[in-house]
Amino acid sequence: MLTGIGLTIILKQLPHAVGYDADPEGSLSFAEPGGDNTFSAIAHMLSFVQPGALVVAIVALGLLILWERPLIKRLKVSLWIQGPLVAVVTGVILNEIFTVVAPGLTVSASHLVQIPIANGEKGLLSLLTLPDFSQLTNPAVYSTAVTLAVVASLETLLCVEATDKMDPYKRLTPTDRELKAQGLGNVLSGLLGGLPVTQVIVRSSANIQSGAKSKTSAIVHGVLLLVAVLAVPALLNRIPLSVLAAILLVVGYKLAKPALFAQMYRLGHSQFVPFVVTVLGILVTDLLVGIGLGLSVAVFSILLTNFRYPYFVDEDPSEAVRFTLSEDVSFLNKAAIMQELGAIPSGTKVLIDASRSVNVDYDIYEIIRGFEQRAKLMDIDLTITGLDALQRDHEAMRRIPRVFHRPQAEAAQRAV
Repeated sequence: MLTGIGLTIILKQLPHAVGYDADPEGSLSFAEPGGDNTFSAIAHMLSFVQPGALVVAIVALGLLILWERPLIKRLKVSLWIQGPLVAVVTGVILNEIFTVVAPGLTVSASHLVQIPIANGEKGLLSLLTLPDFSQLTNPAVYSTAVTLAVVASLETLLCVEATDKMDPYKRLTPTDRELKAQGLGNVLSGLLGGLPVTQVIVRSSANIQSGAKSKTSAIVHGVLLLVAVLAVPALLNRIPLSVLAAILLVVGYKLAKPALFAQMYRLGHSQFVPFVVTVLGILVTDLLVGIGLGLSVAVFSILLTNFRYPYFVDEDPSEAVRFTLSEDVSFLNKAAIMQELGAIPSGTKVLIDASRSVNVDYDIYEIIRGFEQRAKLMDIDLTITGLDALQRDHEAMRRIPRVFHRPQAEAAQRAV
């Protein structure tokens, strides 16, 4: 998912880096307003290159790369002044110099940040809008609300998972609390005329890469945004979008480094194929569809592997047949196991080992127990290990109540 988002960010920001802003707000979806898509926008950008915007983006990229070098990292000032801030300030100053020295390179107003400027307290209040409560009887409101809640929750949970993996301290985010906070925030935002939001991996990754160590950084981030929008909107409106595109290009590269593709390839096709499908799915559709495609391929790969390899058969020099069940044996493997056990001749010494199994379907239990009865009639020396213990564990887990307090859960676990 992170790799797909990283590549999407790179492809989406390339047009902004050269001054082509058909979709200034941006989106992770393949389709864009006006009939464009991710790839056609890149083709169109070649006809709308703004030299000044391109120069600003190149200088910003150079500063961001320089700020990552060990020479700069060793300086204490780099801990307090981050590379993106240096790039933004440099981009603003460079554009102001263009205005005086080379007007032809000045970045056009349409390629600058555009934040509404409120004139006084009344102007600020005019930016806020109250809900239209007369629409409470409109069924479309509720269907849209449910759709937004489901999609936003899914995207948040996916981003939580990805962010936890990026966390250098490997902490786990309480997902219930995350969704409750997001829901409350979106309710309050809606009451003031704002849009619903989700957790966003781009901001989270930029936060982690900048050295943030706690969730306080996210709160400070929000407060600083509010203060900046209220106090210095005119200054923010001087920032070229190309310098922000340069920052996001670096973020996208960190999420989708080429070494990651090589690493996934070395892990084998069972990891690499779902990885590629997920990445391509995100690129040509959107985040949720891409994740769904990757999950579908991964599930199919798991089912296929389990279907092919539900057990392993070894014959040692003493002519004993060792029949080892895999970790998960489902009803899909019933026919193969029946065929294998049915081919064992009379007078054979057989060991069925289920000690490594975590889950064995009841159909498989019946097959093995049936073979146990047949073995007595066929003079087969049969030994079964691990199956009784696994069956007892499953039966004990089914007897545990589904809802109980923590002390009860611990007692039940000890009993099992």
